[in-house]
Amino acid sequence: MADRRWTASRVAHRLEDAAATMQRLPPVRVQGYVSSWPPIVREYWDAFGWDEMKVRLGPPSAVAIDQMDEAFVWLHWLEPDAARIAWLRACKMPWKALTMRMGMGRTRAWQEWVAALQTIAVRVGKAPESGDIHLKGMGKAANKKVLNNANKI
Repeated sequence: MADRRWTASRVAHRLEDAAATMQRLPPVRVQGYVSSWPPIVREYWDAFGWDEMKVRLGPPSAVAIDQMDEAFVWLHWLEPDAARIAWLRACKMPWKALTMRMGMGRTRAWQEWVAALQTIAVRVGKAPESGDIHLKGMGKAANKKVLNNANKI
């Protein structure tokens, strides 16, 4: 039987799935702007490279959308900076770009990310495992932050 405990790794995976589902949703378009002109028919040689090709995967399933909505609720439980870091990491933003965008060092950003994942894991279900995502090297301040966030529940 599979282990169904909520851990930081499982929360991170669910957030990555939510980001992937978000990319598969159809683009938002302004309603009401319609052209009655027919599309321009070009020869192959004229049309090649004219427009950027847009390739998307098919639409996500209803279950994936429900899980994405659930993950968005989880982000509301966090402080704004921690939620932003968790979402940017779910969107696979590199650490260097993330730290420049957030204006903090890599170690602090990583600690905020791990604390956010642990806070979500504690709040969603059972307590996470102590060795998940190298928490032993996280430091006393970050561990204290996880415990304080868990006690607010």
